[in-house]
Amino acid sequence: MLNRRTFIAGTTALATFALAGPAAAAKIPLDTLSRYLNALQTATSDFTQINDDGTISTGTIYISRPGRMRFDYNPPERTAVLVGAGSVAVFDGKSNANGPEQYPLSRTPLSIILEKNVDLGRRNMVVGHREDGVKTIVTAQDPENRDAGRIDLVFTGNPVQLRQWIITDNGGTTTTVVLGALKTGGSLPSRLFNIALEAEKRKG
Repeated sequence: MLNRRTFIAGTTALATFALAGPAAAAKIPLDTLSRYLNALQTATSDFTQINDDGTISTGTIYISRPGRMRFDYNPPERTAVLVGAGSVAVFDGKSNANGPEQYPLSRTPLSIILEKNVDLGRRNMVVGHREDGVKTIVTAQDPENRDAGRIDLVFTGNPVQLRQWIITDNGGTTTTVVLGALKTGGSLPSRLFNIALEAEKRKG
């Protein structure tokens, strides 16, 4: 059974099956990656989630920066993870009766890429920045909240695109999310990220 807490609070190798390429590329500078993330206002994509225990789930991700994200898991799972208004809510079958499990967005390193102004050059935020074939991998943490864990962001270039991330919690549990081709631009309805509305809908 998929542990939803490890999705956010928390490997496999960096899912090289999804990012194989013919030749190495130069490491993408941090300021270029910051500009890319700041320009990424809305996006949707299919995703594959690989959990620490090797289980795999798939679904659709919705991103609306700053501060909002949603993961809808494919059937037979009845699960969604919503990020909005500074909170993370995990909905599963039990949520219909008891409501979602909630905790602050600041407790997950996803907050780094959902900030209004992403600055990967901020002091002590990036603890690793390397090139691996066609990929640039940035390891980041919130310097003011290191207990939230760290995130490895995997990018490719020409053009720059976020391809996956690996979240590691302070207990060493890891969760990998591999993205499909991001469809960017346009608007996403605010109801997708409304935790109270989702809770009410699941009671019906």
